[in-house]
Amino acid sequence: MHIILRSLELKDLDDYLKWNHPKQAFHKFNGPYFDQQTEEGLNKQVEVLRARLLNGEINVLNQNQIIAEANTNKILGEVSWYWKSKETNWLEIGVVIFNENYWSKGIGYQAMILWINEIFDLFPEIVRIGFTTWSGNLGMMKLGEKLKFNKEAVYRKARIVNGKYFDSVSYGILKEDWNKLR
Repeated sequence: MHIILRSLELKDLDDYLKWNHPKQAFHKFNGPYFDQQTEEGLNKQVEVLRARLLNGEINVLNQNQIIAEANTNKILGEVSWYWKSKETNWLEIGVVIFNENYWSKGIGYQAMILWINEIFDLFPEIVRIGFTTWSGNLGMMKLGEKLKFNKEAVYRKARIVNGKYFDSVSYGILKEDWNKLR
């Protein structure tokens, strides 16, 4: 399957609302140790996005992009970035595939390659990109290895999910190493 990264559009909002619903399976793996958004909160967020899109704004997800199937433009997931340390030019990124029927099909891998390339091109000053997951998210840890990221830190028993402790696991890659892989 060929994918693209793009901005959220007005026509996407119903699907975006559906796929981000708190009952969707991806929430069990995507930071389940953080407070989860409620259905009411999600509805309010989508209405704010709708108003901004109707007002002519283009990149309403700010530091996120939609992962879409290239031929149908159907929403498959989302990529994101945030500053880990702006002072040292270090970003963290993330990826989520909303529909579990599309898990383990290489979509996250394709999306991350596109996203990492875009981030390094958009921010030439960035020296490193990382991501952090938890030891219960085996798919994300495998993705880090497949992308040739280094496992750089394991914080033992740092996350609690369903009353059980899990490790927090951080991966990273330097721009110079990524460019060699390109």
